[in-house]
Amino acid sequence: MSKKLTIGMFGFGVVGQGLYDIIKTKNLNLEIKKFVIKNADKKRTLPAELFTTDPNAILDDPEINTVVELIDDAEAAFEITKRALTSGKNVVSANKKMIATHLEELINIQNQHGTSLLYEGAVCGSIPIIRNLEEYYDNELLHSVSGIFNGSSNYILSKIFNENQNYDVALKKAQDLGFAETDPTLDVGGFDPKFKLAIVASHAYGIYINPDEILNLGIDKLGNADIRYAREKNFKIKLIPLAKEIENHRVVLYVLPKFIGKDHILANVENEYNGVLVKAAFADEQFFLGKGAGGHPTGSAVLSDITALRYDYKYEYKKHLESQQVTYSTDYTFKVYFRYEDEDVLENIQFSSISERFYSDDHKYVIGTINLQEIIDKRDLIHQDGNFLAEIL
Repeated sequence: MSKKLTIGMFGFGVVGQGLYDIIKTKNLNLEIKKFVIKNADKKRTLPAELFTTDPNAILDDPEINTVVELIDDAEAAFEITKRALTSGKNVVSANKKMIATHLEELINIQNQHGTSLLYEGAVCGSIPIIRNLEEYYDNELLHSVSGIFNGSSNYILSKIFNENQNYDVALKKAQDLGFAETDPTLDVGGFDPKFKLAIVASHAYGIYINPDEILNLGIDKLGNADIRYAREKNFKIKLIPLAKEIENHRVVLYVLPKFIGKDHILANVENEYNGVLVKAAFADEQFFLGKGAGGHPTGSAVLSDITALRYDYKYEYKKHLESQQVTYSTDYTFKVYFRYEDEDVLENIQFSSISERFYSDDHKYVIGTINLQEIIDKRDLIHQDGNFLAEIL
């Protein structure tokens, strides 16, 4: 028999509204007792007495046993989550930055207080990747987890490659549709997929890694010359996070734009869709596809966590408990395309080898192999205006 959940919800934006729409159509033994919102004057679609600006109305209410946290501010979300877990309330969150940054501390708090924090909605919208890594791949040796984790940048790239739109037009359209924020840096700069990658790495490999230590370069420096190069070579460009185990139980993590062949499985993940590609020793290659942005897709993942709490579900973090620990490494060499403006920049970057150089009136590029640590060390140089770096798969 499932237990009744009395819910206090922080935030009533796109995902909160999407979640409420889904809940009211079903008989799930759930009740949302209170919403805490930032703006008291905003017109709401629900009765005014359901809303308050006081967090204590939820956190101090003994009847509320479940907190759903759907706000943007990562530090405020962390304080809410910490207080709720400490006071015996379970929490469902979709805040990837908060979870990626504070995961180890949050796991310790749960263990101490016997509470549960679930966050399927924080990673890849409607795709149940966390639950699969926890349950299905719990004993599986994973070679890599990669994919398209950010619907906004993927939407922009789809418009560029499928409809010949330029970057600025595609970005504006993504913003108009609510797929990208007014300040799109989190998405197009690769920060959003980096937070998701840190969470995935924890469930896939049992490592806690501060997101600040993971390299992320985005698509915000993408230029017409790069798009032309991709078309000539029959490539598409996708923004792809990668978690990959290499020799000696080391794991590499990074987020980079990649040139991929049109027959690659990720080449056909378009618009706001996300795709997760898992390569495992025994199960071989498996692929998950689903909507990664929007109120109802993310709302459905949050709801799946809420309903799991009716049966006292919690993540077990089995990979963290295994004796065969893996370590994070940035010593990894791969092939890249690097477009640059200033010859001095190229002279200051150590490529392991260069196989192709191109000069024209309007741009220059090299194709070569480079070590991940070198990109991290020279990141500001590599990513300054006029330069663009992408991996070639």
